[in-house]
Amino acid sequence: MTEVVVTLDLDGVTDKGGLMDRCARALSLPDWFGRNWDALADSLSDHTVWPDGAAEQGLLVVVRNWQPYAVARPGEWKTAREVFGQAADTAPALTVALALGGSS
Repeated sequence: MTEVVVTLDLDGVTDKGGLMDRCARALSLPDWFGRNWDALADSLSDHTVWPDGAAEQGLLVVVRNWQPYAVARPGEWKTAREVFGQAADTAPALTVALALGGSS
């Protein structure tokens, strides 16, 4: 069985609001998604809001073009990494991978 892969492309993201919007779109999060760190953590670790088949097959979220955001907002990026890591620890079927390259 192959994991369901979702690409979270952060190209052009310059702040937390942009990150939350990209997460909401890429992960097809429900309208009630609160666009804050706690809501993101809850959504990432709640398999009931994952794409179809991901709860059974696993979910791989590939984060691309994250480097400019990490440089522009290091404190926010640190929090985002912590949220991604904690969600993956909470939901064993979730993997979050930071793609290297693609930042030029």
